[in-house]
Amino acid sequence: MNGLLQSLRRWADSDLAYSFSRSPIVVVSAIVALTMILAAVFAPWVAPFNPFDPGSLKLMDAQTPPAWVEGGMAKYILGTDDQGRDLLSAILYGSRVSLLVGFAAIGFAAVFGTLIGVLCGYRGGWLDVFVMRAADVQLTIPSILIALTIDGVARTALPRELHNEIALFVLIFAIGIADWPQFARVARSAAMVERSKDYVAAARVIGRPPWSIVWRHVLPNTLGPVMVLATVGLALAVLSEATLSFLGVGVPPTQPSLGTLIRVGQSFLFSGEWWTVFFPALTLVLLVLAVNVLGDWLRDALNPKLR
Repeated sequence: MNGLLQSLRRWADSDLAYSFSRSPIVVVSAIVALTMILAAVFAPWVAPFNPFDPGSLKLMDAQTPPAWVEGGMAKYILGTDDQGRDLLSAILYGSRVSLLVGFAAIGFAAVFGTLIGVLCGYRGGWLDVFVMRAADVQLTIPSILIALTIDGVARTALPRELHNEIALFVLIFAIGIADWPQFARVARSAAMVERSKDYVAAARVIGRPPWSIVWRHVLPNTLGPVMVLATVGLALAVLSEATLSFLGVGVPPTQPSLGTLIRVGQSFLFSGEWWTVFFPALTLVLLVLAVNVLGDWLRDALNPKLR
């Protein structure tokens, strides 16, 4: 408990906390992002209904407008979709899927790309040349195209039933493998700076093995820029998942995300049921915008040239 209090005091006295408190937009973005993440995590307890329980669906209540619109019902605050599902509950549960994919995909890309980048930056030589040229080639291809290709290969190679079971993992891998070059390049640049410093030379002199120098000295000092990139990358990963789901190649219909809700809702946009697409799209916009603002702030706050 004392250790936690001391950590909080150090945070309160840090330049990062001062920068955070001096920016109202960043504070609001943090509140919005945290609220949406917590609401998604605790959706089974927060959501008024379980939208994926067939027993709770009422087709007679399908396409009910929001509660404040004429014809709306108080128990359906944001209205219902074409299947009679409470839209607020569907958004909360859909946000869980979108955030799960976003965090897992960017975590995979960050770990994979950072380890490769640090190794290439420290060792150099043919390994550095080969991996970085491969990363350069991949960076010329749009990430969404790479993800679509991987998903298409998985659909072709795997039986339909098996693909539906592991579709979430395929999506995470597809988005993660499309984003690793950015982390590799950032980690490589940081590792090349660190390997020329005196503490690394001192570690070599006293006989530290290369793997120990990389793991205990170089890698920890490259995590700052990687964390900033991961924060911005989280918003892009959530957006990529929504794009893939909107195109119909994301998670299966039994696990709809925000992208799936938008894809289904836009079919009814011109028939007057605007809420079925508006509120999922608004949720996605607010989430991505809040995380992007936090990422930009973190990048500027950790940049010593801007202090």
